[in-house]
Amino acid sequence: MKKFRLLFPILILIGLIMTPFITEAHVKWFTEVAPKKEAIENILSPLFMSLALAAAIVLGVLTLIIPKTADWKFIREWDSKLSGLRKYSRFILKYGTAAAILIQVTNGTLFAPELHIQHDAAVILAWITIGLLLVPHHIATKAGALTLLGLFIYITTQHGVFYMLDYGFYVAIIGVLLAGNTRFENMGFPFLYLGTGLSLCWVAVEKWVFPSMSLDIVVNHHVPTFGFAPGAFIVMAAFIEFVVGYLLVVGILNRVLGMVVTLIFVSTTMLFGFTEIIGHFMVHIVLIIFIIEGVSFYNPPIKMHKTKVDQFIFVFLNFLFVLGTFILIYYRFA
Repeated sequence: MKKFRLLFPILILIGLIMTPFITEAHVKWFTEVAPKKEAIENILSPLFMSLALAAAIVLGVLTLIIPKTADWKFIREWDSKLSGLRKYSRFILKYGTAAAILIQVTNGTLFAPELHIQHDAAVILAWITIGLLLVPHHIATKAGALTLLGLFIYITTQHGVFYMLDYGFYVAIIGVLLAGNTRFENMGFPFLYLGTGLSLCWVAVEKWVFPSMSLDIVVNHHVPTFGFAPGAFIVMAAFIEFVVGYLLVVGILNRVLGMVVTLIFVSTTMLFGFTEIIGHFMVHIVLIIFIIEGVSFYNPPIKMHKTKVDQFIFVFLNFLFVLGTFILIYYRFA
């Protein structure tokens, strides 16, 4: 039994690292295929339903196993070393955001590779944002965050709220920057966890609702499917991405998740090239913060339930509820 406890998290880690490359890709960045909505009865296939139940069970089991790993010596040492870096988290986010905007604006885009800047005023505001974020004072940081918020609202008016939900984590980043040196400072990083997790879940649903776009990427970029049929591969890849987002929201395995997803993003860069760097540089910064911070400041929802059985039931049922809600909302407004 003791060996099983040791191997189980390691197997999960290996499995996530070997997740197919397409898992974390925004499909609209790499295909020109027009989105074609799949019929709901095809989305809710036997494979989809089986994977949903399997994922819910695995997530419930994780709530029972992960707390026990906290007593392992190397885990304690790892936590101690990473906790010592927490004082740099806000600086990493601040200057990382400036670097991300710099990469984007020098390539004529903002927030994502396909969102091209249309007006000179937006370019000027983007450079002002970068300059303000580089100033080592919290007033300048807040001013830069407000300018960035204005740019996000501007881009949203150009492309629509539904479209920009893919990049909702930028709103969470802006919230963290604005909350610094205020009485709301402790709420910043939990908001970042929530915003990033929900964004990942939202992007995952796109692969189920518009599978033709993902299929085009698999074919044209020669994405390895590891022996699975392309259609089944896409369903499974989207589940991995949705599960990662859900885990960030409920507060399970955050440091390990940050490390694993960062490795996946590095892998996708080798496959998709510079476009991947433009689009995911900011996400890398956020994941580095997750690796450093863990969940010390975050009271995850599962902590509302004291017994292990209650936590298992909560995660199991809540995952299915969240999954169904995301699909219905996305399908309705897509």
